[in-house]
Amino acid sequence: MLYAGIDWADQKHDGLALDETGHKLGSIRVAHTPEGLAKLDQWLAQMLGQQSKEQMACIIETSHGLLIAFLLEHGWPVYPVNPRTVDCRRSASGAKTDQIDAYLLAKTGRADFADLHRLVPDSEQVAELKGLTRDQDSLIQMQTRLVNQLTACLKAYYPVALELFSKLQQRSALVFLQTYPTLEAARLASVEQICQVLKSAGHTHELRNEM
Repeated sequence: MLYAGIDWADQKHDGLALDETGHKLGSIRVAHTPEGLAKLDQWLAQMLGQQSKEQMACIIETSHGLLIAFLLEHGWPVYPVNPRTVDCRRSASGAKTDQIDAYLLAKTGRADFADLHRLVPDSEQVAELKGLTRDQDSLIQMQTRLVNQLTACLKAYYPVALELFSKLQQRSALVFLQTYPTLEAARLASVEQICQVLKSAGHTHELRNEM
């Protein structure tokens, strides 16, 4: 069994591999980029040689993020550990470098492997659900930005529209603004015409004579 300690960070990752006897096989530093992660994958394969990937335990202080997703997608066994574990193993001097932490992670994996729990990849359905959730969050944030921009614009040029609708993102408000893009256009229309437009858009409140 081989043990690869991987110290992760926002911009880079340090890796160090030990064999079963504790002998250092090699170390690497890669950037947190697609190219860097590909280089890490190649390095792990090089350390492993002809052995199965099941013989390489990747020890990391996190259980989520792009690095974890990359390792799991490429079939590498991942064993997350509590960051305090490395803190406890660090020398009394308190010296800290990414290479030292990568070594301590590998050492932890070798010493406590029987007590570590392997991270199980999400099923395809769970991964898809997470992707859809992220997309939904992005769309909600985009909608919020656009509504704020529209609100600011209406306050300056068309304030009466803000008095007619409690939510600008509702269909009736958008249909009204598309049909009557200016206050002048709305004033030229009759109350009956405006009511018909709003009714066809699903607006349920009575139109007040505010224009």
